[in-house]
Amino acid sequence: MCKNEIPYKIYLSEKELPIAWYNVRAEMKNKPAPLLNPETHKQIGLNELSQIFCEELAKQELNDTDKWIEIPEDIRKFYKMFRPSPLIRAYCLEEQLGTPAKIYYKFEGNNTSGSHKLNSAIAQAYYAKKQGLKGVTTETGAGQWGTALSMACAYFGLDCRVFMVKCSYEQKPFRREVMRTYGASVTPSPSDTTKVGRKILERFPGTSGSLGCAISEAVEAALSEDGYRYVLGSVLSQVLIHQTVIGLEAMTALDKYGVNPDIIIGCAGGGSNLGGLISPFMGRKLRGEADYRFIAVEPASCPSFTRGKFAYDYCDTGHVTPLAKMYTLGSNFIPSANHSGGLRYHGMSSILSQLYDDKLIEARSVTQTEVFEAARQFARIEGILPAPESSHAIRAAIDEALKCKKTGEEKTILFGLTGTGYFDMAAYQAFNDGKMRDYVPSEADLKNGFDGIPHFPGNDF
Repeated sequence: MCKNEIPYKIYLSEKELPIAWYNVRAEMKNKPAPLLNPETHKQIGLNELSQIFCEELAKQELNDTDKWIEIPEDIRKFYKMFRPSPLIRAYCLEEQLGTPAKIYYKFEGNNTSGSHKLNSAIAQAYYAKKQGLKGVTTETGAGQWGTALSMACAYFGLDCRVFMVKCSYEQKPFRREVMRTYGASVTPSPSDTTKVGRKILERFPGTSGSLGCAISEAVEAALSEDGYRYVLGSVLSQVLIHQTVIGLEAMTALDKYGVNPDIIIGCAGGGSNLGGLISPFMGRKLRGEADYRFIAVEPASCPSFTRGKFAYDYCDTGHVTPLAKMYTLGSNFIPSANHSGGLRYHGMSSILSQLYDDKLIEARSVTQTEVFEAARQFARIEGILPAPESSHAIRAAIDEALKCKKTGEEKTILFGLTGTGYFDMAAYQAFNDGKMRDYVPSEADLKNGFDGIPHFPGNDF
């Protein structure tokens, strides 16, 4: 039996659901660099950004002064279907590891989409509906974001068009079918349905696709038809704002029991989960109220933080989106098709990139076999089959707990369990069959991506 000093699951009441999202940029000494027009290299304003995004979302994207942004009542009403989500003490994992560390995880998989992505999807769909739009377009990698957005659009009666990275489209047919069940159209990307898709296919014949490719197609689709706007599931500042419900709830739950985490860990692809979890805690750190170690965990096959360049880069392969200053592998970088763990984006959130550059967070990369070893161990002990993305954070949490075992330190670890892995069984099968292989890009592979980063005055890297 596992010891039970604190409840296994700490639930908040509906009354404790956050009434406002937190905007960490308001308290950052060094603000993230502004978005730039890819042709003129001049800062993008609201009017220009509103041609791509819903107007209210464009305002949130540019807002680096308001600390709190009110959550509309209709969004809070939807949140109540699956929020607040539980904070869980991993007593049994602690016992198996024989560690003095205390391990907590915030579980975001208790909704039909199976991930944290619904937190932002419903917000973006709400603002699209409020603006009177017909529908939205988007990209999706492993499929969590596309699934969440299809659910949100069905709720508000919006058309939803999803461009899904081709290798994921083929590897995860059931995720695709959930999207279609909710009414979304799903197209494997790159496709021949858009001009940019056809160009990418011509340049990279036989490509397995990337999020950068899918973004290019989704943006073109939105701009080519009246009544549509583009929405994105990660990377953007507006998305990190919406995802702060994760960190705010976790903070409230920990405060209830007088628990102060020493280490906070999140998987890192574009930054939505990591940013949502750590932002409220980062606020305390920036105000000098507390101190934490923040660890971003990314795949060794797509190492934006640990091997990328901090520079202005295109957010998409077709070079139609604004330039963002971020840690990037270059928009031409396409991860290996054998990479199964999600987190495939070539760049990282501008907010997180600035925090990383300021040495306020640290980063590490892990191979996918290490990740699935941690996923299997966690599933057998804690009873939840984790998403491959989440399992990057599990890997680091286990490693940190084992360090505590060696030193005898009683540290408290918090990590984000972003969702479940029930649509990722092809990857689990490859791992269980001993057929999963690690891929770490060579310097030559990275150079191909870096060569595509634009050079202009002030963009030194």
